[in-house]
Amino acid sequence: MISRNRTPSRYVYYGLHLYFSGLSLRKASERLSQMYKRNHVSIWNWIQKYRPQKLKASRRRILEYIVDETMLKVGSEYIWLWVAIEPANRQILALSISKERNMFVAERYLSNLIKVHGKHPVSTDGGTWYPMACQFLKLDHHIHSSYEKSVIERTMQYIKDRTESFDDYFPCRIKNCKLKHVRNWLRLFVDYHNNEIKHIK
Repeated sequence: MISRNRTPSRYVYYGLHLYFSGLSLRKASERLSQMYKRNHVSIWNWIQKYRPQKLKASRRRILEYIVDETMLKVGSEYIWLWVAIEPANRQILALSISKERNMFVAERYLSNLIKVHGKHPVSTDGGTWYPMACQFLKLDHHIHSSYEKSVIERTMQYIKDRTESFDDYFPCRIKNCKLKHVRNWLRLFVDYHNNEIKHIK
């Protein structure tokens, strides 16, 4: 981990842990400052600079992909967040964002998922963009069961609760913003979430 002020790694990790545990950037910096003085901007910069080794789900047997998408507000615009989880261990297998929601975006998202985790049945809420994408990729597709719906809805709500700060902290000040700062946040979020799930189990 590299930062301009060379903050010791243990404090960087602790600051990120406080933030991804549910505290705001300001609250996390206040808590961290009891041990090592840093402000909320420092924690924001760590989120943008930190790189987990390689995001990957533990090598467990994947039964299927439970997939859904939801709309998020980032600054003054709205984007689509695509999520895939595995029902048995409930780890997040992939997060992606797009400015559109259609069959082509769904096909690209599922295709990237297959490259990492292989082909498995896909469970969705029945959005019209999924069946054709699955057919093109030769994936079995079915509508969520009540259990699958419950699992993905809890995960989506959890993510949305943590991304409410996007409107305040993730405004796009660059023309034709590519949302790199949002992708950096999501990368760390998945890493933290999956590690927490492994520890719970």
